[in-house]
Amino acid sequence: MAKLYFRHGAMNSGKSTVLIQAAHNYEERDQTVIVAKPAVDSKGAGTVVSRLGESRTVDLLLAPGDPVREQFHAAVEEHGPVHCLLVDEAQFLTPEQVDDLLRIAVLDGVPVLAYGLRTDFRTEAFPGAARLLAVAHTVEELRTICRCGSKAMFNARRVGGEFIFEGDQVAIDGAAVSYESLCAACYLERSGGRLS
Repeated sequence: MAKLYFRHGAMNSGKSTVLIQAAHNYEERDQTVIVAKPAVDSKGAGTVVSRLGESRTVDLLLAPGDPVREQFHAAVEEHGPVHCLLVDEAQFLTPEQVDDLLRIAVLDGVPVLAYGLRTDFRTEAFPGAARLLAVAHTVEELRTICRCGSKAMFNARRVGGEFIFEGDQVAIDGAAVSYESLCAACYLERSGGRLS
């Protein structure tokens, strides 16, 4: 039986790089993959962009209300049999879209590898990530380190170089906003002890 995998990690843990490598591995064996990501992730527009500079064109760009399984079936009609569905920035999916990922794995027999963040910069779970943690067959953590050398587990938002701990859950990194992965001690130090 095919499975739904959730591979999560803090910023800079290599999630997009691993997704691009997984796509390459399938295609090197003449197997077809579909790459998807939520449209809310405007970084890279219609591509998956790795911080290492690698990129990959997206086959499905998903708006919040889009039925993922229907769009996947349309992609299968266009591309032929699909051996794997790879999803970047899966934290931005709705819970209903995550349920469709499970249906694709179980009912359509296609493995689904979803990559994303577990929590936002306020340490609150993203709705898509929370649902993935609840229904994925396998949950794996991709690790990275904090500037102090400890295991990073939180994502801190910076605006104008300053750490902030309030604001909208989603702000895509770019010119004005950036993120830094921090260990629990460094996060608590910079946030003044607050976790949400």
